[in-house]
Amino acid sequence: MVNAHRVAVLALDDVVAFELGIPDRIFSAATDRDLHPLYDVQVCSVDGGPVRSSSGFTITPDHGPELLERADTVVVATIGPGGPTCDVRSIPPGLPEVFARMRPDARIVSFCSAALVLAELGLLDGLTATTHWVLTDRMRERYPRVRVDPDVLFVDQGRILTSAGAGAAVDLCLHLVRRDHGAEVANAAARRCVVPPWRDGGQAQFIERPVPDEQELSTSESRAWALANLDRPLSIDDLARRATMSRRSFTRRFREETGQSPAQWLTRQRVEHARRLLESTDLTVDQVAQRSGLGTGVSLRQHLRSALGVSPSAYRRTFRAAAVTG
Repeated sequence: MVNAHRVAVLALDDVVAFELGIPDRIFSAATDRDLHPLYDVQVCSVDGGPVRSSSGFTITPDHGPELLERADTVVVATIGPGGPTCDVRSIPPGLPEVFARMRPDARIVSFCSAALVLAELGLLDGLTATTHWVLTDRMRERYPRVRVDPDVLFVDQGRILTSAGAGAAVDLCLHLVRRDHGAEVANAAARRCVVPPWRDGGQAQFIERPVPDEQELSTSESRAWALANLDRPLSIDDLARRATMSRRSFTRRFREETGQSPAQWLTRQRVEHARRLLESTDLTVDQVAQRSGLGTGVSLRQHLRSALGVSPSAYRRTFRAAAVTG
């Protein structure tokens, strides 16, 4: 078994307790086939002392800043009160020195308003980042060197990743598990936590109609049917007929419920299915393309390179090697 990936969760004063617990909940659910943990998650503070939560109680982490020196990933949890009302004007005393102790190759992750902390430290200069949509205008005005994307759930810039509020932190943690260990491990972790296994980072933060009004038609049954039939040619008209809607009404309702067009959603589901097949089967690239509805191996290569920057064979080698060493 490989050594567990070390995650240090940094709690600052006014930390939001819900988001503080997300890394441990998601990463601790990620295991190898023998149920050995793939991550070691621990919480620390800037000075090793207790921190105030935004909910009116005090949290006493087990560790101080020395935890960051050996961490593979450092997560800065949301600070409040209330997350979206946060107004970061200055960084906590000693924080620059704490970050200076980090390994230069350590991954840095922020949840929600903590992106403003990273921006204040200059870590987001020249990068694309996101935060809760309530804060994006403030972040853009205060930190003009940061390219702020107000619409997405999370942004992956390689070493530094930022997420929007609350639930988007779950999506970002699952994205990291998927990036580190593949779709099968991430999906299993999601099942253990009873959360959706995959919401793409580019999905809109604000979905107008996530749950249809009572008695109102929804696209959910069509989406479930599409997921069970990804190997078939599927058109928007096919999906609209399943929902007993016109094409125009279906397209509008689909975007209201998912934040994506039917074509965007379907392509992403096909790519995700192809990733699972590459990880878990010995099917040829052409067979994977056919079963995921992407048609040909050429098409699969184009989609995978666009989504992940790698070829199907390179992707398969990466996660087969991880399975062997794990």
